[in-house]
Amino acid sequence: MHTELCIDASRTRSPRITSVGGLAGRQTGPDTVHLIGTAATPLGGDTITVRISVAAGAHLEVRSVAASLAMPGGLHRHSSAQWHFEVGAGASLIFDPEPMVVVSDASHSVVNTVALQEDSTLWLRERTQIGRFEEASGRWSSAMRCDVGNSPLLRHRVELGAGSVAHDALSAPLSMSSTLQYPDDRSSEVDLADGTVRLSLAGGGSLSTSVGRRLQPAGADL
Repeated sequence: MHTELCIDASRTRSPRITSVGGLAGRQTGPDTVHLIGTAATPLGGDTITVRISVAAGAHLEVRSVAASLAMPGGLHRHSSAQWHFEVGAGASLIFDPEPMVVVSDASHSVVNTVALQEDSTLWLRERTQIGRFEEASGRWSSAMRCDVGNSPLLRHRVELGAGSVAHDALSAPLSMSSTLQYPDDRSSEVDLADGTVRLSLAGGGSLSTSVGRRLQPAGADL
């Protein structure tokens, strides 16, 4: 199955939502949209394309009502998603869905493309867990490409799970939480207590990541 979802936010009207396939959006507040699964997706062989656009001066929050499960299909185990984010001049976007859980024997890849302006505001969180209880054979990868105007801000890629570069039998991380924040003028920092690393980006903003065996409860650090 192929799923397409488009969310367009403007300062002069409610968000405009169009969708086909297994993912839809519902407006739950003046500037808030929740993602809702309308079919079991992603299954192996599924593709998902999501476009989120916030026009100049507008504000949008995108969340989800439940975690997503990436599962193997009858003929294929791999599924993929492409997320496109565009935040206009003076606009702001908060993107904070529930985690993606990659179940046993499933494989899922994500490509995030973000286009900002110098006075845009972005808070984008991605959370992933390999496996449900006592499952560890799923695989997940995510690539992030973020530009501010015509200048690159971030190029980032990470993998988790069986067959990935960081996977080993003794201490392989099976979960990751990642937050891209722009602007952010805080310096880089490492917190050994909870395994969180905040990287200050040369073009402004920051990328915070934490890995472990299991995802921790999400904090409200907006």
